[in-house]
Amino acid sequence: MADKSTNIKERVLQVATFKGVAKEKFFSEINMSYGNFKGKSKNTPLNSNAIEDILTMCPDINPEWLLTGNGEMLKSDQVNLIQKGRKTKDAVLEQQEVPLYDFEATAGLNELFKNSKQLHLMSTIKIPNIPACDGAIAITGDSMYPLLKSGDIIMYKQIPVETPSIFFGEMYLLGVMVDEFEEMVTVKYVQKSDLGSDYVKLVSQNQHHQPKDIKLDRITAMAMVKVSIRKNTMF
Repeated sequence: MADKSTNIKERVLQVATFKGVAKEKFFSEINMSYGNFKGKSKNTPLNSNAIEDILTMCPDINPEWLLTGNGEMLKSDQVNLIQKGRKTKDAVLEQQEVPLYDFEATAGLNELFKNSKQLHLMSTIKIPNIPACDGAIAITGDSMYPLLKSGDIIMYKQIPVETPSIFFGEMYLLGVMVDEFEEMVTVKYVQKSDLGSDYVKLVSQNQHHQPKDIKLDRITAMAMVKVSIRKNTMF
């Protein structure tokens, strides 16, 4: 399917969002400025060297789609690796080693993501044929019960806290500021809010928990939940 509604720079932004990488980091890796992809600058041409660098860094991206908008974002062999039934296109890895962190020992989700991964590393988890994950933690609380229960392990992929990076309707691990000092860590579905683009709606699986609209700038850290693991017995 052709995407004629966007130009090449807008499609590059879609690639950065799909990869779940902060846009500043994405563009620094191809020696470009994020500023060249915003405002009026996003309508200027992209030179061939930049295009080559993007395709080298992202070998799963379909060159024809990037250049013209024709076809799918991913190459056909990558599309075959997409998990069935999901609304997002997650490339499945045959084998990966995902770090498991002792979240109770950290000062919050934002602190874990930014500074203390090695300090709080407990072990690693190896599971074949799952989407790429940045880490895993054990969760507490019952907001997503019965889909998730306290003690389950979730594996996640970090994303920037910005609207273009959110796949609304998916499940996320979030750090949310309750007040000036306290960060609440929770797992919720993230949906669009009726209050406008500055807000998101957090929705629980547990019907006893009411949906809540919060301002996006109160979210300190965010990661899409990719995999969950449950203990059915202790022996």
